[in-house]
Amino acid sequence: MWINVNGIKMYYEVHGSGRPLIMVHGNSENHEIFYESRVLLSKHFTVYTVDSRSHGHSTRVDELHYDDMADDMIAFMEQLDLRDVIFYGFSDGGIIGLLCAMRSDRIGKLIISGANLTPNGVKKPVALFVKAAYAVTKDPKMALMANEPDITPEDLAKIKVPTVVMAGEKDLVLANETAKIAMSIPGAKLRIIPGVGHGGYIVHKSQIADIIMEETGICEASAGAEYKAADKYKNIIADHPEVEAVMNDETHHGDAVLGMLKK
Repeated sequence: MWINVNGIKMYYEVHGSGRPLIMVHGNSENHEIFYESRVLLSKHFTVYTVDSRSHGHSTRVDELHYDDMADDMIAFMEQLDLRDVIFYGFSDGGIIGLLCAMRSDRIGKLIISGANLTPNGVKKPVALFVKAAYAVTKDPKMALMANEPDITPEDLAKIKVPTVVMAGEKDLVLANETAKIAMSIPGAKLRIIPGVGHGGYIVHKSQIADIIMEETGICEASAGAEYKAADKYKNIIADHPEVEAVMNDETHHGDAVLGMLKK
């Protein structure tokens, strides 16, 4: 179905019942990437999967800006009168989630994966690819990633809702960028998913559903996913008490997180 927001028609699907859960995809994707996770999550939540402007079935625009995409999502929540929303955003969707949580009181919990604060927050080969792709295609989606976002730690400090910041161990977002996001949001948790890249646990995967259910208290965390820092980097986390590191495999991942927080 469609909803009119900020001069565009935005496509969304809704499934299930319970507390509202909004899921927003990454750049050049659409709501369909969440099919496998949505099937599981709709047993516990009212799940809204959305196509951002210029993606999927939503209206195409000549220019894309994260601020506009966040305004779309805020208007979406307001028109449907959604409150105490669990907002999950992947990649571009995570950036949108950060902006929404700064500006709207309708979000009750924020969970993001693979978000960055600036175009320089991704690994250099990725940044070079995006610029080359834009030079050839002039695609507004590539221009968006090449020039935005521009979010500061001071901006992130405005977020007052419980927040989980995630990334894959092999994510295309720089490790210190993910750490900076978690450290800048009061009370945020940092969760690194071992052995996967940017979307390896999200795109057409049910693992992200398991994680969302863990983080919202629907089910207990799996064995080994204790909410504590491994001994190797406890002292580093102690220097940043606003961050709680959540490991799926502390023995394997301690060295990686230690290196991430030292950068």
